[in-house]
Amino acid sequence: MTKSLIRSGNRRGTRSDMRPPVARRTERLREPAACERCGATFVKKTWRAGRPVTSALLARAQWTVCPACDQTERGEYFGRVLIGGAFAAANEAAIRRRIANVDARARFNQPERRVIAAAKDRDVLEVLTTSQKLAHRIVHELKKAFRGRASFRWSDRDGSLFATWQRD
Repeated sequence: MTKSLIRSGNRRGTRSDMRPPVARRTERLREPAACERCGATFVKKTWRAGRPVTSALLARAQWTVCPACDQTERGEYFGRVLIGGAFAAANEAAIRRRIANVDARARFNQPERRVIAAAKDRDVLEVLTTSQKLAHRIVHELKKAFRGRASFRWSDRDGSLFATWQRD
């Protein structure tokens, strides 16, 4: 055996539990499970929405609340987006539609990623999301669609993302 094959078999220092951090914080669910609020299903260790559900699956399902609905209820967010500038104020409806489209696409693929709130305070639109990835995607899509400047800051404390987008 070569040295590289010997080293590839060494798993010391790696995580044995490859589940995402959110999954490790919650108690283990019995599969299948269904969210009583949003209708997402938990099958094969993954929450999914928008997929056809059979009556046999619903009969066996454990009814619970998914982590995204729980996080939304608590008002806990990991992504915060501030949208400002003269262009944003003049085109608020188009920007809100773009945010809603990005949110809908993210919910279909991964229902744990969703927009918690989008509120306007003076001239700044603030969007709170359940994940930092969705916040990053929203700013990226706004920059792609409307140009402008984007900036990102990740927190070392809790892993949240503070993103800003503006165009004057």
